[in-house]
Amino acid sequence: MHRYIERVVLAVFGLLMATVVVAQDRPKVVAVNYPLQYFAERLLGGSAEVVFPVPDGVDPSFWRPSISDISMIQSADLILLNGAGFATWVDRVTLPRSRLVNTTAAIKDQFIVTESITHSHGDGGEHSHEGLASYVWLDPTLAMAQAEAIAEAIKARNLAPPDEVEDRLQQLRKELEALDQQAKSAFSDVQNAALIATHPRYQYFGRRYGLEISSLEWEAGATPNDAQIAELQMLAQETAAQVLIWEAEPPVEAIEAVESLGLQSVIFPTLVREPADATYLSSFEQSVGTLSEAIQMRQ
Repeated sequence: MHRYIERVVLAVFGLLMATVVVAQDRPKVVAVNYPLQYFAERLLGGSAEVVFPVPDGVDPSFWRPSISDISMIQSADLILLNGAGFATWVDRVTLPRSRLVNTTAAIKDQFIVTESITHSHGDGGEHSHEGLASYVWLDPTLAMAQAEAIAEAIKARNLAPPDEVEDRLQQLRKELEALDQQAKSAFSDVQNAALIATHPRYQYFGRRYGLEISSLEWEAGATPNDAQIAELQMLAQETAAQVLIWEAEPPVEAIEAVESLGLQSVIFPTLVREPADATYLSSFEQSVGTLSEAIQMRQ
């Protein structure tokens, strides 16, 4: 009896130790934004831990990592960059080049050049939008290119079985193609519709689906002041836009102020962070439906 119990205890101990070893040996992938995290998780299928290190309430575009954050990132097996000027901290930190993957390297010829606009976001200090539009994943066809770059990097570093990665990529590609077709269909009757966005995030989305989107420089989720409302009114008159796109849910009084100008508000998360109770695909799909419906109602 004692020997039986001893064997059971040793077997359980062995299983626990094996679990610990597997956990310690699990590769780590770091992504600079949520879309890259989502694509990597889909493609890896649990073969590696995928980390998005930016704290809640901080704009990932202008996050400044701490020393401990940098140490963690430097130790990762794979570091997924967005490119197109996104995540400016990357240029100030020494990172292992062999583990870096610029997911937009193959689509540089499709970048959108932006105007020079300098302003600040909360405690992040002043920054400029001069250079390139960086939210490329709001065009599903460009997001697909990013997913393909991630898949190649995973296979090259043997972080997951190549055949399984390829199968997952094919499935993800089908879903992104379906998402793109849905959006093309939704906006097919509203080509060149004039819209206003509270922040310059939607350039690739607008180009892909033939929408004219003018941009303001409002803080995400904040109530605009009188000067900003006056600026919005002037821009609406200039462009004949009747729909305002918010990148985050604003206070009720902000919606009411916009409605007083005759504009309809639409919340369209930029997906730079993981949306609540949704994924990249489901959130994008919902936003497309809401925006197309709002445009059609105002025509």
